[in-house]
Amino acid sequence: MMKSLSELGLTAQSGGEARNKTRITGLSVDSRRVEPGHLFAALPGAHAHGAEFVPMALTMGATAILTDPEGARLAAEAIAEHDPALAVVEDPRQALAYAAALFFGAQPEVMVAVTGTNGKTSVATFTRQIWQLLGARAINIGTTGVEGDWQAPSPHTTPEPITLHGMLSRAAKAGVTHGAMEASSHGLAQRRLDGVELTAAAFTNFTQDHLDYHATFEAYFAAKSGLFTRVLAEDGVAVVNIDDAKGMEIEGICAERGIDVMRVGRSDASDLRVVAQRFDPTGQNLRVDFVGNIYQIRLDLIGGFQAENVMAAAGLVMACGADPEEVFSCLPELVGVRGRMQHAATRGNGATVFVDYAHTPDAVATAIKALRPHVMGRVVAIVGAGGDRDKTKRPLMGQAAAENADLVIVTDDNPRSEDPAAIRAEVMAGAPEAIEVGDRAEAILRGVDALQPGDALLICGKGHESGQIVGDNVYPFDDVEQASMAVSALDGAM
Repeated sequence: MMKSLSELGLTAQSGGEARNKTRITGLSVDSRRVEPGHLFAALPGAHAHGAEFVPMALTMGATAILTDPEGARLAAEAIAEHDPALAVVEDPRQALAYAAALFFGAQPEVMVAVTGTNGKTSVATFTRQIWQLLGARAINIGTTGVEGDWQAPSPHTTPEPITLHGMLSRAAKAGVTHGAMEASSHGLAQRRLDGVELTAAAFTNFTQDHLDYHATFEAYFAAKSGLFTRVLAEDGVAVVNIDDAKGMEIEGICAERGIDVMRVGRSDASDLRVVAQRFDPTGQNLRVDFVGNIYQIRLDLIGGFQAENVMAAAGLVMACGADPEEVFSCLPELVGVRGRMQHAATRGNGATVFVDYAHTPDAVATAIKALRPHVMGRVVAIVGAGGDRDKTKRPLMGQAAAENADLVIVTDDNPRSEDPAAIRAEVMAGAPEAIEVGDRAEAILRGVDALQPGDALLICGKGHESGQIVGDNVYPFDDVEQASMAVSALDGAM
């Protein structure tokens, strides 16, 4: 695969048409992965500028450099020595995203994206499942990797543009026609989705998270709303949870750009409305109103919030042209997402254990509240907080668990470089009556041991993750596996 600089939408700063015809054999943002003929993108970062690595990239054979004015200044000496084609733009991250889209040149015919603090993985996964049930070849891309009719690991919830557009191109060539993406705030802020042609996009909710990266709520929301201010085209459709406090703002943003909006929620203002909901130990029944048409739906999913997730997914699929009757007929066949309100084990006395990825105060409270209607007895919750992440949410997570569960155990999550005991103390500040058990396996064992008939245990924080990060090491650890082992040990099955 080879494209000229101009075919990637870039213009050389000097050298005229000859430089614009420079042949590009690949794209790189990591100077260690540069190969002869590559365009190296020297991007500004939080702690360093990619221009520092331009000399190495040129030594490795890069024939073109994409950067901003500051990067061009920092790398001026190396650029003068090697004389590559040089494209200088104000927003090199966005330019790289568009260049990657043009370089790889293909994506599934129908693409959607979903953003919000919580629910992205579930909505993307349910969207993919509905498409598959309707007969399409589909994938979803996000926290759990690339799943569906074409599979691959993904290093980030929203991969960087070169990886992302490479994935989309390979998926399209493998016959995938539909794709649903999670749009993380990091990915949106760093322009990773720019260049993806979206038919529709969804907004789930907005609560506290990632303030270690965005610094303020305003910056965090600005990143999220970028999906609608910038990435979704004006002829696209926005599916918006109108019940969320920020839903009206997203609708207003879309109105300014002329984007059609499908409102989803429980309020009378919703186009797709959950009218009634009834719970039982294995799932829930919904009564749904879609623009005046009533549907009765069975979902084998735990958690009231799953109704909103499923409706958002159904909204996305219908926004892309699917027949409503066919979409609603598929919903009873949906299966839960790995690590999201996942049933992990059942004790001999009938008590159940669930695992959920909830790792924000709102998500912890929502998960516990959502489990409550399915449980006749007590709800026991295990919570922790990750190291090297937003510290302000730690006591709030403890508080969320303490206010909604009958018994709380505080344990380690992924402490990373921080002192695990110090993290636990911050979580305990919000739940002073909680039991503190540092070792996560022991915490799960003690949580399972506390279960009486009719009780349920909710293990929050790590969800689908298969490792625990302590310092620079990743140790094998799976909450579902640990829960199953604890039940087997306590009920005498081992």
